[in-house]
Amino acid sequence: MIRLRPRGQYAPLAFAAAALLLAALVLAPAFAAEPELQHAKPADVGLDPAGLEKLNEAMHGMVDGGQLAGVVTMVSRKGKVVHFDAYGKRDIENGLPVEKDTIFRIYSMTKPIVGVALMTYYDEGRFTLDDPVSKFIPEFTDLKVAKEDGPDGMPITEDADHPMTMRELMSHTAGLSYGLFSQSQVDTLYTKANVLDSNQTLKDMIDKLAKIPLRQQPGSMWHYSIAVDVQGYVLEVLAGKPLDEVLNERLFGPLGMTDTAFWVEPGKVDRFSHMYATNEGKLAKVEFGQYLEKPNFLSGGGGLVSTATDYMRFAQMLANGGELGDVRILKPETVELMHTDHLPASVTDMGPIYRGNRFGLDFSIVTDPNPATDHERARGEYWWYGIGGTWFGINPVQDLVVVGMIQSRDFGAAARARFTSKRLAYEAIVD
Repeated sequence: MIRLRPRGQYAPLAFAAAALLLAALVLAPAFAAEPELQHAKPADVGLDPAGLEKLNEAMHGMVDGGQLAGVVTMVSRKGKVVHFDAYGKRDIENGLPVEKDTIFRIYSMTKPIVGVALMTYYDEGRFTLDDPVSKFIPEFTDLKVAKEDGPDGMPITEDADHPMTMRELMSHTAGLSYGLFSQSQVDTLYTKANVLDSNQTLKDMIDKLAKIPLRQQPGSMWHYSIAVDVQGYVLEVLAGKPLDEVLNERLFGPLGMTDTAFWVEPGKVDRFSHMYATNEGKLAKVEFGQYLEKPNFLSGGGGLVSTATDYMRFAQMLANGGELGDVRILKPETVELMHTDHLPASVTDMGPIYRGNRFGLDFSIVTDPNPATDHERARGEYWWYGIGGTWFGINPVQDLVVVGMIQSRDFGAAARARFTSKRLAYEAIVD
């Protein structure tokens, strides 16, 4: 027992001991050991080393052939990382190599991260999937729905047949759009309102969306949308703090994702990859979201940068049923819920790009592998990718995780890298 007012010659020692104990209690969480990724030899987890070497050869070949500037790939199976390779350049002009800790813009791979953070509040009973979104965003109460084109660029509207739900928000069936990937009067209104203005706040975005009708009735179709930026605002409402702080507290800190953020800090800029695109047959640097200053707009739909290791920590946590090491983020049944099909039975088409897929909660799910792109073992994989060329896939059936990082505005090359790396990882399975 520590005396509050020790006396005599031992008083300074007692006070010092008390101070050290108090400091230890206060500072212990900050110095808690971050969970480590486990490593193994490929053969120990049922993978053929020669098969993974083919993956290396394919990715290296795309770099040597001028299709990619550089690439980092990671593969884990049965909870163990068995492949980690970096090749090529992060800065061609200055001859700087891609390294295993190179930082990449992950764009839409931000979406699953925000979805998982949101589901930590689901685990706490803070919302249900059938709750109306307006419970957390009153501005969305009584949103109208575009029925048909109207005069002067304003659609003729009707009442929503039901309020959009949290399930619909997390499965891109809430009636929202992006203003980028389809053409309608509603999409034009998104563009005119600049709903993704980098100088605004998430609340500013909500105020704009509240004045624009939904593109279609909630639950009537799958339409890729601004929904995860809206989820980011819901997180701010639930937490009472900015989205970056929520993600740091709920995910990045506990999982040791030390290089994942909405911007690249000055001390890390030398590890940040440039973005490239083909120009007159050669790769050339392009300006495309440099992320060198903390943004006003914390985009839950596409605002993060990360590394292959950080994203593997996130993905492996999910593959492990919601935990990494001694850190639990989600309940196992919640992870399973996220990669369960949540599309209404009437929604049968996600478009040609996602042939053979259905959609869960912020994840696409391979339900019928597409022979043109997927390996036959891909059934059950939940995945997504970023417009800058990053990708990941988690397959609970095969207990396989693949993470890939490039920075390419050549969508064809990025897609080939994504499909090839995952196909070769599946082909390496021998048990």
